Amino acid sequence: MSGDPVAVPAGPGGRSLGSRVTGALYAVGAYALWGFLPLYFVLLEPTGPWEVVAWRILLSLVFYAVLIPLAGGWARLRAILRRPRLLGWTAVAGVLIYLNWQLFVVATLSGHVIQMSLGYFINPIVTVMLGVLVLRERLRPMQWLAVGLAILATLVIVVGYGAFPWLALGVAFSFGFYGLVKKRIGPAVDVTSGLTLESLWLAPLAVGQLVVVALTTGLTFGTSGPGHAALLAMAGVVTAAPLMLFAAGARRVLLVVLGIAQFITPTMQLVIGVVILDEPMPGERWIGFGIVWLALIVFTTDAVIAARRRATEVAPDTPIRQE
Repeated sequence: MSGDPVAVPAGPGGRSLGSRVTGALYAVGAYALWGFLPLYFVLLEPTGPWEVVAWRILLSLVFYAVLIPLAGGWARLRAILRRPRLLGWTAVAGVLIYLNWQLFVVATLSGHVIQMSLGYFINPIVTVMLGVLVLRERLRPMQWLAVGLAILATLVIVVGYGAFPWLALGVAFSFGFYGLVKKRIGPAVDVTSGLTLESLWLAPLAVGQLVVVALTTGLTFGTSGPGHAALLAMAGVVTAAPLMLFAAGARRVLLVVLGIAQFITPTMQLVIGVVILDEPMPGERWIGFGIVWLALIVFTTDAVIAARRRATEVAPDTPIRQE
């Protein structure tokens, strides 16, 4: 961007107000696109979940292969290829995101969108639990309360509904571990290079899945009309676009903003499951979801309080307005 610098008010983290607003819009756009994904995958029927995920991997790889030279990313990618440890972590990340994608599509195409939304509602709390168990982080009292409420909600759903929400927990834990791996990699791997390598590691698996599907039920790409083929061909863009928006937003806004915005996705998925796809929502599920929402209120309140406290500690001379 060229032009004379313009003085704008800076917010937390030194970001200008305009940058933070733009980042928030990017983040909201990413979570909204993820929220619409169940409808996209339903439109892909009669394509099954194994074929959908295989095309999603391969077409994403094609998208990134086109994007990297346009973004001048070959140098960054070559630097990562010279570091075996980083390559290994991208392979682990690829396996975890594959599990997440496969569970996501299986849940969507088997009529379990509501259960999948539960997984994304509890994902922030699962991430906190993994931080305690894996990274030996300490939880604040309100975070412990949120974790306890999430466990209670799962028990209510299991006992009242009579089924273990394995899809929800699988989605939550696979994405939670994926986040841990990405945190371990840190800034050493940029977004585009990381996603490219993850897709590259998964490409042989995707080809194998397509071969198995072709030999069993048969591939649907190109056999269900041009409209269906066009939708399936968009799988790479549909996968990459929200990830790119999220990465752009994450660089511009505070973590607490991302933490609150992420509830857009499961809320949209819950509405889609109940209103559009007409999935059953018995009383036990409503009670379980109610406890989860209470846990999220506690969790988010604690995050906001902690963020304000950190901001005060960073700028101790800044006067604090009394509410």
